[in-house]
Amino acid sequence: MSDEGQQPPQEESAGDPVRIPARRGGFSLKYKDKTLLSTIDPAGQAEKAAAGIERKDRTLYLCPSPLFGYGLEGFLSGMAGDSALLCVETDKKLFALSLASIDRAVLDHPRCMLTGESGEEKLCALVRAKWGGRAFRRTVAMRLNGGWQLDAERYARLLKALESCLVREWGNAMTLIKLGRRYLRNALRNLGALGRALSLDALSFGRAPVLVLGAGPSLDEFLEPLVPRLKERRPFRVVCVDTCIPALLERNIKPDLAVILESQYWNLGDFIGAGNTKIPAAVDLSAYPASAGILGGPVYFFFTPWTSLRLFERLDAAGILPLSLPPLGSVGLSAVEIARRLSSGPVVAAGIDFSFTLDKSHARSSPFHLSILQSTGRFQSMLNPAAFGKGVVPVPAKSGAVVLTNPALKTYRALFEEEFSGDQRLYEVSGSGLPLGLRTVSPREAAEILFRGGEQPAAEKSKKESAALGPFAGDECKKLRELRDALVLGTKAEKLDTLLDELDYLWFHFPDCAARNGGRPPVSDIGFLKRVRTEIDPCLKLWAACREIPR
Repeated sequence: MSDEGQQPPQEESAGDPVRIPARRGGFSLKYKDKTLLSTIDPAGQAEKAAAGIERKDRTLYLCPSPLFGYGLEGFLSGMAGDSALLCVETDKKLFALSLASIDRAVLDHPRCMLTGESGEEKLCALVRAKWGGRAFRRTVAMRLNGGWQLDAERYARLLKALESCLVREWGNAMTLIKLGRRYLRNALRNLGALGRALSLDALSFGRAPVLVLGAGPSLDEFLEPLVPRLKERRPFRVVCVDTCIPALLERNIKPDLAVILESQYWNLGDFIGAGNTKIPAAVDLSAYPASAGILGGPVYFFFTPWTSLRLFERLDAAGILPLSLPPLGSVGLSAVEIARRLSSGPVVAAGIDFSFTLDKSHARSSPFHLSILQSTGRFQSMLNPAAFGKGVVPVPAKSGAVVLTNPALKTYRALFEEEFSGDQRLYEVSGSGLPLGLRTVSPREAAEILFRGGEQPAAEKSKKESAALGPFAGDECKKLRELRDALVLGTKAEKLDTLLDELDYLWFHFPDCAARNGGRPPVSDIGFLKRVRTEIDPCLKLWAACREIPR
């Protein structure tokens, strides 16, 4: 008879983990009618499994259900110094068992963490808090026993969430490398205009319903039956992404707010034919500066932190920053977040598809759709070029039809669901787009929700206090000149360290710094210091312009 068969049945029925003395030393474990560890040599089996896992640098190893911690100490001793071991136990009783049984040398190791957290986002936040962002390049699962089978689906979700978090962080790093300098210089130019504009928190829609429109192909099928009713006095507000403006003006629909996020000049194509239409604009501080004034209406600035900088802390402390919104990456997501902030009523999202078809990537009369029509000829097809891009896959839409999407759009769709699916005020309209994780309503039901709204309140137009910007810009110029003199004339390393840390916006976008999540090379790195020197003069000119703009 095996050892496990000799255990008292009342212990099993009590629902507690049952220790079973194993042959060749150590303990096996029985819990919920499953034997979780080998009954012959559990420690040796776990050590053998751990030895078979390849050690790589900058790797996060996820150990689901570590139980007694067999195999962990040996694995830690051979693990690369920049890797880490994350042990997760989702069962409360097994977590208490692990906490009491695993050797303190393992639990106290700086590159090891045991947690009972089972939420995807909270686990990712724990990893960032413990080891910092972009600390790892990959995530590897290491299953050293059978405990993970008790909650296999959840452990799989946690692993996938950690992998997605790493992909997102490194994607953000690539964005910083390519566009970080552009974001900063746009923000400094827009700061100069902030004194003559408004912060987005000066605007309110009260309890009015809000219709948020993207420029996806499903916008056409949604708007066509609704256009006649939109000519009436509408009791709701319309918030649209900038790409959607020409499509709405073509239908004689004037939005109440257009959201502008793009930092590069090609965003100007979205405003062809919309100049001086007096459409209010919500403009990100890092958006292309020329975009803010084209529409000719009120401008409401908001701020999306694209990374962590000491500059942002100083601007916030000085009361200069406009309303801050979370970085969501997509103008469609930002538009929904803005609608949630401005109104306490229901929010209906339409045309935010994250998908396209073989012949259409955007709504009719949108800039990209018009460019396809203009280029069509004997040698140019009307087929959508995006349909033949890398990574494009067919997926089912809300309507049941098959549409196309790509990895970037799938990531945005997943982020949309992650951010907004818990808000019961939000609805999505059925159609050819991907499901967004919200309550789905038909176009007719959406119209009923929107037209039930009450009278709209007027926007509160109070300017953002900007008197502090001039002195602030003067202080930044002083620091930049001090750093420039220190680099040219030479100074103590301690002083250089202080100035470089304070003026981190000069180097945060360098490839070697973006990969370190804000870390930088030491002051002994002459190449790094030379690169910093080239960034100082352009920033000096921008800060000087902020000082000279009349208020």
